[in-house]
Amino acid sequence: MQSEIAIQAARFAENLTAGRGYSKNTVKAYLTDVLDLSDYLSAKSVTELKDLNLEMLREWLWAVSQRDSAKSTLARKSAAVRTFTAWLAAEKLVAADPGQRLKSPKAERHLPKVVAKESLEEVFSHLRTLAETGDANAIRDRLVFEMLYATGCRVSELSSLDLLSVDLGRNIIRVMGKGSKERVVPFGLPARDALDAWLEVRSTLQPAPGEQALLINAKGKRLGVRAIYQLVAGLLIDTPTGVAGPHTLRHTAATHLLDGGADLRAVQELLGHASLSTTQIYTHVSVERLRDGYKNAHPRA
Repeated sequence: MQSEIAIQAARFAENLTAGRGYSKNTVKAYLTDVLDLSDYLSAKSVTELKDLNLEMLREWLWAVSQRDSAKSTLARKSAAVRTFTAWLAAEKLVAADPGQRLKSPKAERHLPKVVAKESLEEVFSHLRTLAETGDANAIRDRLVFEMLYATGCRVSELSSLDLLSVDLGRNIIRVMGKGSKERVVPFGLPARDALDAWLEVRSTLQPAPGEQALLINAKGKRLGVRAIYQLVAGLLIDTPTGVAGPHTLRHTAATHLLDGGADLRAVQELLGHASLSTTQIYTHVSVERLRDGYKNAHPRA
């Protein structure tokens, strides 16, 4: 017999998608976490919502910690269950919210990887050389890398861009970020040059019927997130940065903007961060870079 928690989990996921505009990845992760809780409690013969309490949630979280000690995992799972129990209470499926006082360790915050400007220039030079051969994929790949660094957008945001998302008159793109929030992001002349070259090539290709994606693959369909990830990871693997993906270019763009004197709130707007505290991590990166530069250069450091 399926537990009431598992039954309500599906409705909960629908609410996150339709009612709150959560991303597909977040909804999937939260649903997995709630079902994990359901399986744990079912093994203890707890299947009804009325029996759900704070002590059980704490026991489950402790069990999770025994098989996965990462603080980030515990933080996400507790956040998922707190959101779930708050929804249960709002829907009056439980008398009181049992997860309201559920606490979890704060996720560890590591300073994000940043690609050095010299390394970036080497990659850009390599991409320009390949694009000059006239190969359509090489021209597109150059645009992918240029646009990720120029705008600091997420890989999913870049993949989802349509032709109509680009304003050629003002050198801006309209991206749909987390929570279905649209924002406008500018890009510079190198990215514009790569964009013009790609648009010229794209006009000669045969996209799939009705395909309006800016970036398309060899089959004429939208270039996916995985393909973009593999491209960027392959380009960065031989740099001092090492193993890294498209999000590293987002970190790098933000850090370089702050290094250059950009306003923190402007960078927040550019990245589409809901909270300024999320953007502030890049100020720590800039300070670390300044400290390293001081130690390496100052004779009395």
